[in-house]
Amino acid sequence: MKYAARIIIFGACALGVTPGWTQGYPAKPVRLVVGFSAGSTTDLIGRVLAAKMGDGLGQQVVVDNRPGAGANIAAELVAKAPPDGHVVLLANAGIATGASAYVKLSFNALRDFAPVSQVSATPHILVTHPSLPPRSVKELIAFTRARPGELNFSSTGHGNSDHLAAELFSYMTALKMVHVTYKGGPQALGDVMSGQIAMYFAGVPVALPFVKAGRVRAMGVTGAKRAAVLPEVPTIAEAGVAGYEHILWGMLLVPAATPKDVVARLNREAVKALEAADVRERYAGMGVEPVGSTPEQAGAYLKSETEKYAKVVKAIGLRIE
Repeated sequence: MKYAARIIIFGACALGVTPGWTQGYPAKPVRLVVGFSAGSTTDLIGRVLAAKMGDGLGQQVVVDNRPGAGANIAAELVAKAPPDGHVVLLANAGIATGASAYVKLSFNALRDFAPVSQVSATPHILVTHPSLPPRSVKELIAFTRARPGELNFSSTGHGNSDHLAAELFSYMTALKMVHVTYKGGPQALGDVMSGQIAMYFAGVPVALPFVKAGRVRAMGVTGAKRAAVLPEVPTIAEAGVAGYEHILWGMLLVPAATPKDVVARLNREAVKALEAADVRERYAGMGVEPVGSTPEQAGAYLKSETEKYAKVVKAIGLRIE
């Protein structure tokens, strides 16, 4: 899958929204629920967006971190929240992978949420501790293959995007590694920097400062093309794993019964925020591409990603109790 920044601008008429329908909304601050700890990739993306959307909504958008259980705690909270647009979930690709990876979930991503807009797209970056002997993806594969079950990798939870990035890598290279979970990217990356964890498929915004400081070694990025902020780092596909590709995306979701005019208002403010020069500049500096879409496009994308990863999860035999 190739991805590119794409901002789709449209007015109230294009959405079929009559001005005045959203009078009184929002009546109070909006909670943007993030299923990861502060400083994680999704959290960083959300904080930039929240500040700008708050300006447009005329109410503060407050980031509410609810890490744990592979971000399912946050998703369940929003799925069961009052459907009035005051509680919004910033989900990432993990909500699509988890839909088939988990044996039992208390919510259904396609049934229990109304998509607002896709927000972002960014690759993961495979990083290792500088003391680890391999200097390339090919060397890392050979090194790990010679030590089956000895090396570990970190993630932000079972079924999350970084977990699936690693599982897909292991599956395509026939590697056996030990999975260690954390509540957020900073913690997962921190133990790579301390040498306790061998490797991590980190979000670029989290890893970038530490790659540049030499505290972790960047092996490859998971996208179809190199990251503009790290042009010297090859894609994992070009580094030796042909056909490998995995993207971390973000999407705003609200409870399924949220009125369409409220969804439309949130969509307009999200797209407007993603078009803003300062937001685009900050995202670019983090290695993130802004993506603005209609609710219908977001819904179609969520459905296609859920179906795509159901096949991947089945192929790698990933089942999470």
